[in-house]
Amino acid sequence: MVRLALMFMVVIIEYVYGAPTLPPLPMKDGCFLVSPEVEMFRVEGEAIILNFPAFQRVLQVRNIAPPTATYLIARGNGTGAYEGEGRFHQHDRELWLLPAQASDSGNYTCTYRNETYCITGSIMLHVYKSSSLNMEKLSYLIEVKVGEEWNLSCPSLHNFNLTESQIEWYKGTSPTPPQLGREGSFHQNLGGDLMIPVVKPSHAGFYTCQCRVLINNQQYKVSRAILLRVQGPDPAQTTTTTVPDISMTSEPGLISSSSSSSSTVHTPTLKPPVIVSPLNGTIFESPHGSGLELFCMVLTGCQAADSTEVTWLVNGQSVESSYLDGRALQGARRHTRVSEGCQIELRLIVVAMTEEDIQTELKCVAQNEGGRREVVTQLQLEDSTFTWVVVATVAVSCFLTVVSVFLYVLLKPKRKMKMDYFLARQNSTF
Repeated sequence: MVRLALMFMVVIIEYVYGAPTLPPLPMKDGCFLVSPEVEMFRVEGEAIILNFPAFQRVLQVRNIAPPTATYLIARGNGTGAYEGEGRFHQHDRELWLLPAQASDSGNYTCTYRNETYCITGSIMLHVYKSSSLNMEKLSYLIEVKVGEEWNLSCPSLHNFNLTESQIEWYKGTSPTPPQLGREGSFHQNLGGDLMIPVVKPSHAGFYTCQCRVLINNQQYKVSRAILLRVQGPDPAQTTTTTVPDISMTSEPGLISSSSSSSSTVHTPTLKPPVIVSPLNGTIFESPHGSGLELFCMVLTGCQAADSTEVTWLVNGQSVESSYLDGRALQGARRHTRVSEGCQIELRLIVVAMTEEDIQTELKCVAQNEGGRREVVTQLQLEDSTFTWVVVATVAVSCFLTVVSVFLYVLLKPKRKMKMDYFLARQNSTF
């Protein structure tokens, strides 16, 4: 009986403290489907490496590794891999475009399959002919405060083999790099980061970093765009306009200077967006190694839905420029019409929690012409001490229940024998 109770306790502990049960993946045409990757925006004439970090993480978390499976990357829903001919080269689990063209824009799929198993993911690639025409879509958003010291890093270069050439930085559409050294407000460290000792409002704007990468012993150009926003006070909610008062003019159609006066007209402006979820100060907890999915929901007027910008920041940096690059993915925005207006939803996926994520600050920022709103949240690993307290409480309760049942079964026959003896004695007396 004691052995049975111990086995029961082990089952309870494994159930409560073990890895959470993962939900089943959807299936289409015989293949399991993984959620699409974050869309990629690049420029024509540059080297592009397509990879699938969210898909790789699903394979790792679910321990999907068939020994004879093949990994295939194809354009659209095709089944043929890109061979080492022309501009397309598949290397292991990456697709290299050397260089990319605007016609390469489209959906790309990766498929991991064998004779009995199939799982697939996808990514949408946008290749523009000119970076100057699509700076907002191409740029990584970074927000800083006036007076801060800030380093701008050229994002998403970890898949490339950089040459010894220096990373060059450009501000706006200027063809010359920003002035460095004592006379300028910028510096550049040995790693190629653009350093701003003291952030000023004039530093706001678009920045472009360019470098040369080495692939198959050949150099290719790679560039990234960054939109730097310097935080300041919200814009005025009303504007004041002075107009002449023509109600007291001496002649129709004429404005008398002696009788003119001014009046104030309040021109209504756009209302700032409202972040419905998450609440400010929310702490998101998840066990070590497990994934986490967050949603930022913003309410705004439908006429301003397209111009309202919503983004996630990690410790004040864009997701791609933060230490979570590769483990966190920002999804595409979704618009939904509700009774109060239009709701914008932006998803953030953290594919695996680690000790490094403890007290990481996540910020959802929403901004339009009416103003700017932000909500600050934190990441936290789930406290194992509390979990073990729950486990111990459940286990002790189960053990006491088993012991009580055992004692009840053990003592019940004795009571019955004693009652039979009492009744027999009564019958003999009568």
